[in-house]
Amino acid sequence: MDATTSYATGKRKNAIARTWLTPGTGQVVINRRSVDEYFQRASHRLMMHPPLEITGLLGKYDIFATVCGGGQTGQVLALRHAVAKAIVELNPAHRETLKKEGFLTRDPRKKERRKYGQKGARAKFQFSKR
Repeated sequence: MDATTSYATGKRKNAIARTWLTPGTGQVVINRRSVDEYFQRASHRLMMHPPLEITGLLGKYDIFATVCGGGQTGQVLALRHAVAKAIVELNPAHRETLKKEGFLTRDPRKKERRKYGQKGARAKFQFSKR
């Protein structure tokens, strides 16, 4: 790959996104499908654009990504994390702007495991006194 291509990995819950940014016209391809085909909800399609909008790179780079694991929202947020990291790799001057907006911070929250003797992670079985 040439020096103008940037690669980054983003994560959110169980979703992992591997992203390549190359100079282009703003085309987004996720798992060999267009972004409109992969994410049906308009809100999901818009969630990955803020890092590009803040840095002024919207429409200047093509995004090629492979996403696996998790649900739709986790995948799009993992993709947003990866895009932000790839932008910093291309131009380290954007790091401060993206860090201030919180796009470079990996969200550490995960699903809490179910505990034995309980109905769920926190929920208990129904208790009857009599």
